[in-house]
Amino acid sequence: MQNQNKMRPYRESTFFADGASARPLPAHTVARGDLRADEAFYTGIRGGKPVADLPFPATREVLLRGQQRYDIFCSPCHGRLGDGRGMIVTRGYKQPPSFAEEQLRNAQVGFFFSVMTQGFGVMPSYAAQVSEADRWAIAAYIRVLQYSQGAPLGELPPAVQKAIAGDLAAAPAAPPAPGAPAAAPPQSKTSEVP
Repeated sequence: MQNQNKMRPYRESTFFADGASARPLPAHTVARGDLRADEAFYTGIRGGKPVADLPFPATREVLLRGQQRYDIFCSPCHGRLGDGRGMIVTRGYKQPPSFAEEQLRNAQVGFFFSVMTQGFGVMPSYAAQVSEADRWAIAAYIRVLQYSQGAPLGELPPAVQKAIAGDLAAAPAAPPAPGAPAAAPPQSKTSEVP
């Protein structure tokens, strides 16, 4: 048993023609558990173009998970509202674009997944920090942020429309423009004492 007929890795060998004991992996070898057959799920791209739809339904749980992950990983730069005014931007980091910009509103959801996976501009890849499922959840939540910034009032539920109308009515009047005459102070009503 002391002298076994075996090869030790990375040692010289006279058995193989190339003189190495370690053998190269056969072509297209995939490690167990790493088969990524669904190109769209793992890259956000199918046929060279970003995919238009999420690979799973956007349920409440998915959106809540996306919000949680977005707040942790994305909001420091992109801001909680997706406006590009995160905390580190105030400290000198280059400001990312707002998700409300037309170009990003028109981007496919796979684009956001791909950017999180590979990085873009000064944004690094987050593939090591955020799992594929969480990246898709964040992409779904970005869509929610985009919709929230430009949702037409008529598409909101009646109760929400009424609440917004009440908030607008209760809002203080805007201050007069510089150089405009000031409004007269309201007259107090006094009752005459007989």
